[in-house]
Amino acid sequence: MSKKILHHPSRLFPVDATTRAVANELYQHIQNLPIISPHGHTDPRWFAENKPFANAHELLIAPDHYLLRMFYSQGISLAELGVQSHRQEPVADARSAWKCFAKHWFLFRGTPSSIWLNHVFVQVFGLDCALDESTADYYFDAIGDALKRQDFLPRNLFKRFNIELLATTEGATDSLQHHEAILQSNWQGRVITTYRPDDVINPFSPKFVENLGVFQALTGENTFTWQGYLNAHRKRRLDFAAMGATATDHGHPTAHTANLSGAASKALFEKIISGKFSQQEGQLFQAQMLTEMARMSIEDGLVMQLHPGSYRNHNPQLFNLYGADKGADIPQQINFVEELKPLLDLFGTDPRFKMIVFTLDETNYTRELAPLAGHYPCLTLGPAWWFHDSPEGMMRYREQTTETAGFYNTAGFNDDTRAFFSIPARHDVARRIDASFLARLVCEHRISETDAFELAIDLTYNLPKKAYNLDSKATS
Repeated sequence: MSKKILHHPSRLFPVDATTRAVANELYQHIQNLPIISPHGHTDPRWFAENKPFANAHELLIAPDHYLLRMFYSQGISLAELGVQSHRQEPVADARSAWKCFAKHWFLFRGTPSSIWLNHVFVQVFGLDCALDESTADYYFDAIGDALKRQDFLPRNLFKRFNIELLATTEGATDSLQHHEAILQSNWQGRVITTYRPDDVINPFSPKFVENLGVFQALTGENTFTWQGYLNAHRKRRLDFAAMGATATDHGHPTAHTANLSGAASKALFEKIISGKFSQQEGQLFQAQMLTEMARMSIEDGLVMQLHPGSYRNHNPQLFNLYGADKGADIPQQINFVEELKPLLDLFGTDPRFKMIVFTLDETNYTRELAPLAGHYPCLTLGPAWWFHDSPEGMMRYREQTTETAGFYNTAGFNDDTRAFFSIPARHDVARRIDASFLARLVCEHRISETDAFELAIDLTYNLPKKAYNLDSKATS
Protein backbone atom coordinates (compact mmCIF):
# COMPACT_ATOMS: atom_id res chain seq x y z
CA MET A 1 0.00 0.00 0.00
CA SER A 2 1.26 3.46 -0.84
CA LYS A 3 2.26 5.80 1.97
CA LYS A 4 0.25 8.91 2.80
CA ILE A 5 1.13 12.37 1.52
CA LEU A 6 2.99 14.43 4.09
CA HIS A 7 0.79 17.48 4.51
CA HIS A 8 0.96 18.23 8.23
CA PRO A 9 -1.29 21.04 9.55
CA SER A 10 1.69 22.55 11.42
CA ARG A 11 4.07 22.38 8.47
CA LEU A 12 6.69 25.14 8.35
CA PHE A 13 5.92 26.37 11.89
CA PRO A 14 8.77 26.67 14.44
CA VAL A 15 9.90 23.53 16.26
CA ASP A 16 9.71 25.22 19.67
CA ALA A 17 6.24 24.49 21.09
CA THR A 18 5.64 27.95 22.53
CA THR A 19 6.60 29.80 19.36
CA ARG A 20 4.73 27.28 17.23
CA ALA A 21 1.53 27.94 19.18
CA VAL A 22 1.81 31.70 18.57
CA ALA A 23 2.61 31.10 14.88
CA ASN A 24 -0.43 28.86 14.50
CA GLU A 25 -2.68 31.47 16.12
CA LEU A 26 -1.37 34.18 13.78
CA TYR A 27 -1.74 31.90 10.78
CA GLN A 28 -5.34 31.06 11.66
CA HIS A 29 -5.99 34.81 11.74
CA ILE A 30 -4.88 35.29 8.11
CA GLN A 31 -5.38 31.84 6.59
CA ASN A 32 -8.66 32.68 4.88
CA LEU A 33 -7.95 36.24 3.76
CA PRO A 34 -8.51 36.74 0.02
CA ILE A 35 -5.51 36.21 -2.24
CA ILE A 36 -4.01 39.29 -3.83
CA SER A 37 -1.80 38.13 -6.71
CA PRO A 38 -0.49 41.40 -8.21
CA HIS A 39 2.30 39.89 -10.29
CA GLY A 40 2.25 36.58 -12.15
CA HIS A 41 2.40 34.86 -15.50
CA THR A 42 -0.77 32.82 -15.78
CA ASP A 43 -2.53 32.79 -19.15
CA PRO A 44 -5.49 35.19 -19.45
CA ARG A 45 -6.89 32.92 -22.16
CA TRP A 46 -7.90 30.49 -19.39
CA PHE A 47 -10.27 33.02 -17.84
CA ALA A 48 -11.45 34.51 -21.14
CA GLU A 49 -12.45 31.15 -22.65
CA ASN A 50 -13.13 29.24 -19.40
CA LYS A 51 -12.39 25.87 -21.00
CA PRO A 52 -11.35 22.72 -19.10
CA PHE A 53 -7.66 22.01 -18.55
CA ALA A 54 -6.60 18.97 -20.56
CA ASN A 55 -4.76 16.63 -18.19
CA ALA A 56 -2.27 16.40 -15.32
CA HIS A 57 0.73 16.72 -17.64
CA GLU A 58 -0.44 19.90 -19.36
CA LEU A 59 -1.53 21.41 -16.07
CA LEU A 60 1.34 20.57 -13.73
CA ILE A 61 4.47 19.56 -15.66
CA ALA A 62 4.65 21.30 -19.03
CA PRO A 63 4.63 24.93 -17.77
CA ASP A 64 6.80 24.38 -14.67
CA HIS A 65 10.47 25.23 -15.20
CA TYR A 66 11.17 24.36 -11.53
CA LEU A 67 10.34 20.75 -12.38
CA LEU A 68 12.07 20.71 -15.76
CA ARG A 69 15.39 22.01 -14.41
CA MET A 70 15.54 19.34 -11.68
CA PHE A 71 14.87 16.51 -14.13
CA TYR A 72 17.35 17.89 -16.63
CA SER A 73 20.01 18.10 -13.90
CA GLN A 74 19.52 14.37 -13.31
CA GLY A 75 19.97 13.44 -16.95
CA ILE A 76 16.28 12.99 -17.74
CA SER A 77 15.49 14.37 -21.18
CA LEU A 78 12.72 16.88 -21.72
CA ALA A 79 11.38 14.56 -24.44
CA GLU A 80 10.69 11.96 -21.73
CA LEU A 81 8.63 14.65 -19.99
CA GLY A 82 6.57 15.34 -23.10
CA VAL A 83 8.26 18.65 -23.98
CA GLN A 84 8.46 19.22 -27.72
CA SER A 85 11.70 20.51 -29.24
CA HIS A 86 12.04 22.78 -32.27
CA ARG A 87 13.02 19.71 -34.29
CA GLN A 88 9.56 18.22 -33.73
CA GLU A 89 11.10 14.92 -32.66
CA PRO A 90 8.90 12.27 -31.01
CA VAL A 91 8.14 12.90 -27.33
CA ALA A 92 6.39 10.95 -24.60
CA ASP A 93 2.62 11.20 -24.58
CA ALA A 94 0.93 12.87 -21.61
CA ARG A 95 0.43 9.70 -19.56
CA SER A 96 3.95 8.40 -20.19
CA ALA A 97 5.41 11.78 -19.28
CA TRP A 98 3.38 11.78 -16.07
CA LYS A 99 4.69 8.30 -15.22
CA CYS A 100 8.24 9.54 -15.71
CA PHE A 101 7.47 12.46 -13.41
CA ALA A 102 5.95 10.18 -10.76
CA LYS A 103 8.88 7.75 -10.91
CA HIS A 104 11.32 10.57 -10.15
CA TRP A 105 9.12 12.62 -7.81
CA PHE A 106 11.49 11.69 -4.96
CA LEU A 107 14.01 14.15 -6.45
CA PHE A 108 11.93 17.00 -5.02
CA ARG A 109 12.15 15.93 -1.39
CA GLY A 110 12.69 19.00 0.76
CA THR A 111 12.10 21.49 -2.09
CA PRO A 112 9.39 24.16 -2.41
CA SER A 113 7.97 22.24 -5.38
CA SER A 114 7.12 19.30 -3.13
CA ILE A 115 5.29 21.59 -0.70
CA TRP A 116 3.36 23.33 -3.48
CA LEU A 117 2.39 20.19 -5.36
CA ASN A 118 1.44 18.21 -2.26
CA HIS A 119 -0.83 21.13 -1.36
CA VAL A 120 -2.41 20.89 -4.82
CA PHE A 121 -2.79 17.11 -4.58
CA VAL A 122 -4.45 17.24 -1.15
CA GLN A 123 -6.31 20.55 -1.04
CA VAL A 124 -7.42 20.82 -4.66
CA PHE A 125 -7.81 17.23 -5.85
CA GLY A 126 -8.48 15.45 -2.52
CA LEU A 127 -5.75 12.85 -3.00
CA ASP A 128 -4.19 11.26 0.07
CA CYS A 129 -1.77 8.59 -1.13
CA ALA A 130 1.75 9.72 -1.96
CA LEU A 131 2.76 10.06 -5.60
CA ASP A 132 5.20 7.45 -6.86
CA GLU A 133 5.54 5.01 -9.75
CA SER A 134 2.85 2.71 -8.31
CA THR A 135 0.25 5.49 -8.03
CA ALA A 136 1.07 7.34 -11.24
CA ASP A 137 -1.88 6.00 -13.25
CA TYR A 138 -4.28 6.56 -10.34
CA TYR A 139 -3.16 10.18 -10.07
CA PHE A 140 -3.33 10.81 -13.81
CA ASP A 141 -6.87 9.42 -14.04
CA ALA A 142 -8.15 11.07 -10.84
CA ILE A 143 -6.82 14.47 -11.89
CA GLY A 144 -8.11 13.98 -15.43
CA ASP A 145 -11.59 13.07 -14.18
CA ALA A 146 -11.66 16.09 -11.87
CA LEU A 147 -10.63 18.46 -14.66
CA LYS A 148 -13.71 17.45 -16.65
CA ARG A 149 -16.04 18.73 -13.92
CA GLN A 150 -17.68 22.15 -13.92
CA ASP A 151 -16.15 23.09 -10.57
CA PHE A 152 -12.69 22.74 -12.12
CA LEU A 153 -13.26 25.29 -14.87
CA PRO A 154 -10.84 28.22 -14.50
CA ARG A 155 -13.40 30.77 -13.35
CA ASN A 156 -14.85 28.42 -10.75
CA LEU A 157 -11.39 27.63 -9.43
CA PHE A 158 -10.62 31.34 -9.27
CA LYS A 159 -13.54 31.70 -6.86
CA ARG A 160 -12.68 28.51 -4.97
CA PHE A 161 -9.09 29.67 -4.48
CA ASN A 162 -10.47 32.88 -2.93
CA ILE A 163 -8.58 35.09 -5.37
CA GLU A 164 -9.65 38.71 -5.15
CA LEU A 165 -7.27 39.96 -7.83
CA LEU A 166 -4.91 38.29 -10.29
CA ALA A 167 -2.45 40.16 -12.49
CA THR A 168 -1.01 38.54 -15.59
CA THR A 169 1.95 39.83 -17.59
CA GLU A 170 1.81 40.64 -21.31
CA GLY A 171 4.40 41.98 -23.73
CA ALA A 172 4.23 45.34 -25.48
CA THR A 173 3.18 43.64 -28.73
CA ASP A 174 0.41 41.53 -27.19
CA SER A 175 -3.07 42.24 -28.59
CA LEU A 176 -4.69 42.02 -25.11
CA GLN A 177 -7.65 40.28 -26.75
CA HIS A 178 -8.14 37.90 -23.82
CA HIS A 179 -8.27 40.73 -21.31
CA GLU A 180 -10.74 42.52 -23.57
CA ALA A 181 -12.90 39.38 -23.64
CA ILE A 182 -12.79 39.14 -19.83
CA LEU A 183 -13.88 42.75 -19.46
CA GLN A 184 -16.74 42.27 -21.93
CA SER A 185 -18.02 39.15 -20.17
CA ASN A 186 -20.36 39.22 -17.18
CA TRP A 187 -17.84 37.37 -14.99
CA GLN A 188 -17.03 39.14 -11.73
CA GLY A 189 -13.47 37.81 -11.32
CA ARG A 190 -10.83 40.54 -11.41
CA VAL A 191 -7.99 39.68 -13.79
CA ILE A 192 -5.76 42.57 -14.87
CA THR A 193 -2.68 42.84 -17.03
CA THR A 194 0.86 44.19 -16.50
CA TYR A 195 2.95 46.01 -19.11
CA ARG A 196 6.17 44.07 -19.84
CA PRO A 197 7.99 45.88 -22.70
CA ASP A 198 11.16 43.74 -22.72
CA ASP A 199 10.44 42.47 -26.23
CA VAL A 200 10.80 45.99 -27.65
CA ILE A 201 13.56 47.16 -25.29
CA ASN A 202 16.09 44.33 -25.45
CA PRO A 203 18.21 45.08 -28.57
CA PHE A 204 19.99 41.74 -28.25
CA SER A 205 16.80 39.82 -28.99
CA PRO A 206 16.88 38.21 -32.47
CA LYS A 207 13.35 39.52 -33.05
CA PHE A 208 13.94 43.07 -31.80
CA VAL A 209 13.50 44.81 -35.18
CA GLU A 210 10.57 42.56 -36.10
CA ASN A 211 8.95 43.42 -32.75
CA LEU A 212 9.39 47.13 -33.45
CA GLY A 213 7.40 46.63 -36.65
CA VAL A 214 4.52 45.02 -34.73
CA PHE A 215 4.81 47.79 -32.13
CA GLN A 216 4.43 50.34 -34.91
CA ALA A 217 1.36 48.62 -36.36
CA LEU A 218 -0.32 48.50 -32.94
CA THR A 219 0.30 52.13 -32.06
CA GLY A 220 0.34 54.00 -35.35
CA GLU A 221 3.64 55.62 -34.34
CA ASN A 222 6.89 55.47 -36.27
CA THR A 223 8.78 53.23 -33.86
CA PHE A 224 11.97 53.54 -35.88
CA THR A 225 12.39 57.14 -34.73
CA TRP A 226 13.27 58.01 -31.12
CA GLN A 227 10.24 60.20 -30.47
CA GLY A 228 7.87 57.84 -32.24
CA TYR A 229 9.29 54.94 -30.25
CA LEU A 230 8.69 56.74 -26.95
CA ASN A 231 5.19 57.77 -28.03
CA ALA A 232 4.42 54.14 -28.87
CA HIS A 233 5.33 53.13 -25.31
CA ARG A 234 3.09 55.85 -23.92
CA LYS A 235 0.16 54.66 -26.03
CA ARG A 236 0.63 51.01 -25.15
CA ARG A 237 0.89 51.81 -21.46
CA LEU A 238 -2.49 53.52 -21.73
CA ASP A 239 -3.89 50.50 -23.59
CA PHE A 240 -2.73 48.29 -20.73
CA ALA A 241 -4.16 50.66 -18.12
CA ALA A 242 -7.50 50.41 -19.90
CA MET A 243 -7.31 46.64 -19.33
CA GLY A 244 -6.80 47.22 -15.59
CA ALA A 245 -3.00 47.43 -15.39
CA THR A 246 -1.63 49.29 -12.39
CA ALA A 247 2.01 48.30 -12.95
CA THR A 248 4.77 47.71 -15.46
CA ASP A 249 7.48 45.06 -15.19
CA HIS A 250 11.04 45.00 -16.47
CA GLY A 251 13.15 41.85 -16.58
CA HIS A 252 16.58 43.30 -17.32
CA PRO A 253 19.88 41.46 -16.85
CA THR A 254 21.11 44.23 -14.52
CA ALA A 255 19.75 47.22 -12.63
CA HIS A 256 21.80 49.66 -14.74
CA THR A 257 20.07 52.99 -15.37
CA ALA A 258 21.32 56.00 -17.29
CA ASN A 259 20.60 59.73 -17.62
CA LEU A 260 21.46 60.65 -21.20
CA SER A 261 20.46 63.89 -22.85
CA GLY A 262 17.69 63.88 -25.44
CA ALA A 263 20.21 64.23 -28.27
CA ALA A 264 22.42 61.45 -26.93
CA SER A 265 19.42 59.16 -26.48
CA LYS A 266 18.27 59.82 -30.05
CA ALA A 267 21.75 59.10 -31.45
CA LEU A 268 22.01 55.90 -29.42
CA PHE A 269 18.58 54.72 -30.60
CA GLU A 270 19.56 55.27 -34.22
CA LYS A 271 22.60 53.06 -33.68
CA ILE A 272 20.47 50.41 -32.05
CA ILE A 273 17.95 50.16 -34.90
CA SER A 274 20.77 50.06 -37.44
CA GLY A 275 21.96 46.84 -35.84
CA LYS A 276 25.51 48.17 -35.72
CA PHE A 277 26.07 48.62 -32.02
CA SER A 278 28.48 47.26 -29.43
CA GLN A 279 27.65 45.20 -26.34
CA GLN A 280 28.22 48.29 -24.22
CA GLU A 281 25.92 50.43 -26.37
CA GLY A 282 23.17 47.82 -26.21
CA GLN A 283 23.42 47.73 -22.44
CA LEU A 284 23.41 51.53 -22.27
CA PHE A 285 20.20 51.61 -24.32
CA GLN A 286 18.53 49.22 -21.88
CA ALA A 287 19.76 51.37 -18.99
CA GLN A 288 18.35 54.54 -20.54
CA MET A 289 15.05 52.83 -21.22
CA LEU A 290 14.62 51.98 -17.53
CA THR A 291 14.93 55.70 -16.85
CA GLU A 292 12.46 56.50 -19.64
CA MET A 293 10.00 53.97 -18.19
CA ALA A 294 10.35 55.65 -14.79
CA ARG A 295 9.63 59.01 -16.39
CA MET A 296 6.49 57.57 -17.99
CA SER A 297 5.41 56.09 -14.64
CA ILE A 298 5.31 59.61 -13.27
CA GLU A 299 3.13 60.63 -16.22
CA ASP A 300 0.59 57.78 -16.08
CA GLY A 301 0.84 56.52 -12.49
CA LEU A 302 1.77 52.91 -13.28
CA VAL A 303 3.95 51.32 -10.59
CA MET A 304 7.34 50.25 -11.95
CA GLN A 305 8.68 46.77 -11.13
CA LEU A 306 12.28 45.75 -11.75
CA HIS A 307 13.29 42.08 -11.83
CA PRO A 308 17.05 42.04 -12.57
CA GLY A 309 19.80 39.53 -11.99
CA SER A 310 18.91 36.49 -14.08
CA TYR A 311 21.37 35.22 -16.65
CA ARG A 312 18.75 34.02 -19.09
CA ASN A 313 19.15 30.83 -21.11
CA HIS A 314 22.59 30.03 -19.72
CA ASN A 315 22.58 26.70 -21.60
CA PRO A 316 22.71 27.57 -25.33
CA GLN A 317 22.23 23.96 -26.47
CA LEU A 318 19.00 23.67 -24.48
CA PHE A 319 17.81 27.09 -25.65
CA ASN A 320 18.48 26.31 -29.31
CA LEU A 321 16.60 23.04 -29.02
CA TYR A 322 13.70 23.97 -26.75
CA GLY A 323 13.59 27.76 -26.40
CA ALA A 324 13.26 29.90 -23.28
CA ASP A 325 11.85 29.09 -19.84
CA LYS A 326 13.11 25.53 -19.60
CA GLY A 327 15.03 25.91 -16.36
CA ALA A 328 18.38 27.24 -17.59
CA ASP A 329 18.19 30.72 -16.04
CA ILE A 330 20.84 31.35 -13.35
CA PRO A 331 21.07 34.14 -10.71
CA GLN A 332 23.95 36.58 -10.89
CA GLN A 333 25.32 39.42 -8.77
CA ILE A 334 23.82 42.91 -8.98
CA ASN A 335 25.09 46.28 -7.70
CA PHE A 336 21.93 48.27 -6.94
CA VAL A 337 23.63 51.19 -5.20
CA GLU A 338 25.60 52.29 -8.26
CA GLU A 339 23.30 51.00 -10.97
CA LEU A 340 20.08 52.64 -9.74
CA LYS A 341 21.70 55.96 -8.86
CA PRO A 342 21.08 57.79 -12.21
CA LEU A 343 17.38 56.95 -12.00
CA LEU A 344 17.14 57.80 -8.29
CA ASP A 345 18.96 61.10 -8.84
CA LEU A 346 16.10 62.07 -11.15
CA PHE A 347 13.05 60.54 -9.49
CA GLY A 348 14.04 59.11 -6.10
CA THR A 349 12.20 61.77 -4.11
CA ASP A 350 9.32 62.43 -6.53
CA PRO A 351 6.08 61.55 -4.67
CA ARG A 352 4.46 60.51 -7.97
CA PHE A 353 6.96 57.69 -8.57
CA LYS A 354 6.70 54.17 -7.15
CA MET A 355 9.18 51.38 -7.86
CA ILE A 356 9.21 47.81 -6.55
CA VAL A 357 12.63 46.18 -6.71
CA PHE A 358 13.32 42.43 -6.65
CA THR A 359 16.61 40.56 -6.52
CA LEU A 360 18.08 37.13 -7.17
CA ASP A 361 21.22 38.18 -5.29
CA GLU A 362 20.44 37.74 -1.59
CA THR A 363 23.82 39.16 -0.59
CA ASN A 364 22.52 42.67 -1.23
CA TYR A 365 19.41 42.51 1.01
CA THR A 366 21.22 43.91 4.05
CA ARG A 367 24.02 45.72 2.25
CA GLU A 368 22.04 47.58 -0.44
CA LEU A 369 18.34 46.99 -0.94
CA ALA A 370 17.09 47.39 2.63
CA PRO A 371 19.08 50.62 3.14
CA LEU A 372 17.92 51.99 -0.22
CA ALA A 373 14.26 51.18 0.47
CA GLY A 374 14.71 52.46 4.02
CA HIS A 375 15.68 55.85 2.62
CA TYR A 376 14.10 56.59 -0.77
CA PRO A 377 10.33 57.21 -0.58
CA CYS A 378 9.81 55.79 -4.06
CA LEU A 379 11.35 52.37 -3.37
CA THR A 380 9.58 49.27 -2.07
CA LEU A 381 11.18 45.85 -1.69
CA GLY A 382 9.51 43.06 -3.61
CA PRO A 383 9.27 39.69 -1.84
CA ALA A 384 11.75 36.82 -2.03
CA TRP A 385 11.66 35.88 -5.70
CA TRP A 386 12.15 32.84 -7.94
CA PHE A 387 15.07 30.82 -6.57
CA HIS A 388 14.36 32.27 -3.12
CA ASP A 389 10.57 31.78 -3.19
CA SER A 390 10.98 29.07 -0.57
CA PRO A 391 10.46 28.74 3.20
CA GLU A 392 14.15 29.37 3.85
CA GLY A 393 14.34 32.16 1.28
CA MET A 394 11.32 33.95 2.73
CA MET A 395 12.71 33.70 6.25
CA ARG A 396 16.13 35.00 5.16
CA TYR A 397 14.37 37.89 3.44
CA ARG A 398 12.53 38.91 6.62
CA GLU A 399 15.62 38.48 8.78
CA GLN A 400 17.89 40.50 6.51
CA THR A 401 15.56 43.36 5.54
CA THR A 402 13.35 44.09 8.55
CA GLU A 403 16.03 45.62 10.77
CA THR A 404 16.78 48.35 8.18
CA ALA A 405 13.69 48.70 5.98
CA GLY A 406 11.05 47.59 8.45
CA PHE A 407 7.91 45.82 7.27
CA TYR A 408 6.20 48.80 5.68
CA ASN A 409 8.80 49.35 2.97
CA THR A 410 8.05 45.87 1.60
CA ALA A 411 5.34 44.77 -0.85
CA GLY A 412 3.91 41.78 0.99
CA PHE A 413 3.87 38.63 -1.15
CA ASN A 414 3.33 37.90 -4.83
CA ASP A 415 3.56 34.45 -6.34
CA ASP A 416 5.10 35.27 -9.75
CA THR A 417 3.94 31.94 -11.20
CA ARG A 418 2.78 30.43 -14.47
CA ALA A 419 1.12 27.56 -12.58
CA PHE A 420 -2.44 28.60 -11.71
CA PHE A 421 -3.03 25.68 -9.35
CA SER A 422 0.04 26.56 -7.28
CA ILE A 423 -1.19 30.06 -6.39
CA PRO A 424 -3.04 29.12 -3.18
CA ALA A 425 -0.17 26.83 -2.19
CA ARG A 426 2.43 29.56 -2.60
CA HIS A 427 0.38 32.10 -0.67
CA ASP A 428 -0.20 29.55 2.08
CA VAL A 429 3.56 29.03 2.44
CA ALA A 430 4.15 32.80 2.61
CA ARG A 431 1.47 33.19 5.29
CA ARG A 432 2.98 30.38 7.37
CA ILE A 433 6.49 31.82 7.16
CA ASP A 434 5.37 35.35 8.02
CA ALA A 435 3.35 33.97 10.94
CA SER A 436 6.44 32.08 12.12
CA PHE A 437 8.69 35.13 11.87
CA LEU A 438 6.20 37.34 13.70
CA ALA A 439 5.71 34.65 16.37
CA ARG A 440 9.44 34.70 17.05
CA LEU A 441 9.38 38.45 17.52
CA VAL A 442 6.44 38.10 19.93
CA CYS A 443 8.17 35.38 21.95
CA GLU A 444 11.35 37.45 22.08
CA HIS A 445 9.22 40.36 23.40
CA ARG A 446 10.21 42.56 20.46
CA ILE A 447 6.65 43.25 19.33
CA SER A 448 3.31 42.81 21.07
CA GLU A 449 0.74 40.21 20.05
CA THR A 450 -1.54 43.08 19.00
CA ASP A 451 1.18 44.40 16.67
CA ALA A 452 1.79 40.90 15.32
CA PHE A 453 -1.88 40.38 14.41
CA GLU A 454 -2.01 43.75 12.65
CA LEU A 455 1.24 43.02 10.82
CA ALA A 456 0.02 39.60 9.72
CA ILE A 457 -2.96 41.21 7.95
CA ASP A 458 -0.83 43.97 6.49
CA LEU A 459 1.79 41.59 5.07
CA THR A 460 -0.85 39.27 3.63
CA TYR A 461 -3.36 41.72 2.23
CA ASN A 462 -2.86 45.44 2.80
CA LEU A 463 0.76 45.92 1.72
CA PRO A 464 0.36 44.25 -1.70
CA LYS A 465 -2.67 46.44 -2.39
CA LYS A 466 -0.82 49.57 -1.31
CA ALA A 467 2.34 48.72 -3.26
CA TYR A 468 0.43 48.10 -6.50
CA ASN A 469 -2.08 50.97 -6.16
CA LEU A 470 -5.01 48.63 -5.63
CA ASP A 471 -8.11 49.55 -3.68
CA SER A 472 -9.62 48.69 -0.25
CA LYS A 473 -8.04 47.56 2.99
CA ALA A 474 -8.54 44.73 5.49
CA THR A 475 -8.62 45.79 9.14
CA SER A 476 -9.86 42.77 11.08
